[in-house]
Amino acid sequence: MSEVIPAPAKFAHLVLKTSRFKEQREFYQELLGARIVHEAPGIVFLSYDDEHHRLAIMQRPGLLPKLKNMAGVDHHAYTYDTLENLLITWRRMKSNGHEPVWSTHHGGTISIYYQDRDKNLIETQVDVFDSIEETNKFLLGDDFQSNPIGVDFDPEDLWQRLKDGEAWEKLKLRNPSGPRDPATIPRAYLGGFAWIMLQLRSRLRG
Repeated sequence: MSEVIPAPAKFAHLVLKTSRFKEQREFYQELLGARIVHEAPGIVFLSYDDEHHRLAIMQRPGLLPKLKNMAGVDHHAYTYDTLENLLITWRRMKSNGHEPVWSTHHGGTISIYYQDRDKNLIETQVDVFDSIEETNKFLLGDDFQSNPIGVDFDPEDLWQRLKDGEAWEKLKLRNPSGPRDPATIPRAYLGGFAWIMLQLRSRLRG
């Protein structure tokens, strides 16, 4: 008889360590609209929903700077319920000097990425489809198989289209683009070393 491996009931929280405690706390409060659940010297617990904390930030003096060309977590992601709320967040972040490092339509999600004070990447997104079943169907289709990376977009243009009253059914569409070379992912997202390596690989293949 095979043993059934129990699955977690949910994903609970993320913990970040930093030497820029105040800046990181302010960044995530601004990005997520998060409230402080608990704060003590060198640690803060933040939440934006009914979970007791979704994010904790710990002060750790003397940490080495993060290098993007090291193995580990690439990014963490947060889903908004509407395109408008995703873009309101983009406008607020932009007005406070936080430009996205990448804005792309993955097909299943419309995504805007940021980089925090320690060069951690954060994806903010809205689901394109109304159900997991529809999303999974898209992920198995030819469009996503051809280009799982994404089709880049200008958030300013998307915001204007939204404000002009364009229907969600049109706003959510991703134009088929064919295969995409990973070397076209923005340098700001990849980091300099990874970007250069992808440029070299692309030229060797070409």
